Amino acid sequence: MRVVLEVKFYGCNEIEENKLIFVVIMAKFNNKWVVVRHKERNTWGIPAGHIELSESVEAAASRELFEETGAIDFTIYPVNIYSVNNGEQETYGQLFYAEIRELGELPQTEIAEIKLVDELPKDLTYPLIQSILAKRVQKYVEENF
Repeated sequence: MRVVLEVKFYGCNEIEENKLIFVVIMAKFNNKWVVVRHKERNTWGIPAGHIELSESVEAAASRELFEETGAIDFTIYPVNIYSVNNGEQETYGQLFYAEIRELGELPQTEIAEIKLVDELPKDLTYPLIQSILAKRVQKYVEENF
């Protein structure tokens, strides 16, 4: 059976913050997109993670960007809230764009390496979702920067 995923976008205040589970941060450094490879995978991904209990969405995005890329000086912008529906449940997250000015040492967490790219690689960990989120951020950047 094939799973069909539906991704929807909402304004940044349309969904209550306590319903948000994930943050996804499309980031640029030296005018290149930053992608990450998890230690247990051979595929690439956009920096992302879970919002911890009692953590604000913005704090989660900043923490995940640091933990997954080593970014120590950056500006982060909220783009949209998004949802992913797999036919059984709908989950919500916040999509961000970040401009990284300085990368420090990559923290010794779950990320093995980062890569700077002009375009997202074809071998994404979650290609259906990540490609849709990436297009939304690229549109946001074109319209706002």
